[in-house]
Amino acid sequence: MAIAGKESPRERYRAQLRAEIKRHAWEQIAAAGAPGLSLNAIAKQMGMSGPALYRYFASRDELITELIRDAYRSLADTIRATADSGADLAGLGHALRAWALDDPQRYFLIYGTPVPGYHAPDDITTIASEIMDALLDAAQPGGTPTDTPDDSRLEAHLAEHRGWAADHPAPPAALRRALLFWTRLHGILSLELAGHFTGMGLDPAELYEHELRHLAR
Repeated sequence: MAIAGKESPRERYRAQLRAEIKRHAWEQIAAAGAPGLSLNAIAKQMGMSGPALYRYFASRDELITELIRDAYRSLADTIRATADSGADLAGLGHALRAWALDDPQRYFLIYGTPVPGYHAPDDITTIASEIMDALLDAAQPGGTPTDTPDDSRLEAHLAEHRGWAADHPAPPAALRRALLFWTRLHGILSLELAGHFTGMGLDPAELYEHELRHLAR
């Protein structure tokens, strides 16, 4: 029996194997995308039988869930640490882009095309909500309002459709700023990471920075 607070050799070995399995899974995703993920192929790479590997991840969906959970946890921790350092909305935007550029496959797993037939468990949504909570905190309006009639219209809509913000008490203006921050910056990031700016003769970083300055005003 393992001593409380200490892993046994067997538990350490299991953790090491799970980590190795996930490493091979990321390599597969980079080569063929998440829909092509195969536990049997990973088992072959590791010199294991399929049934032996299934003792560590019972199904492809369980492995995908673990990868998605790791990705969301990494981004949530990055955003929260940035916010705790006193960064404003622009600072969170810079942290988001740095995180995405560091590992595009990790980014696309959670913000790219959904894996057919896969449904994430509720705890994934809870982790994702931590990211939005940090954005909503940073999106609180301050200074002189610069709202336009279009802003007011969207804010009225969001005031009635705020389920995506969970229990956060953000006012409509903060809901609008956070939502536009999320959709516009992800739009630029997705295009950049997918290579759609290649050959256009522009710097995606400058485009991202311009949008961020506009959103942070």
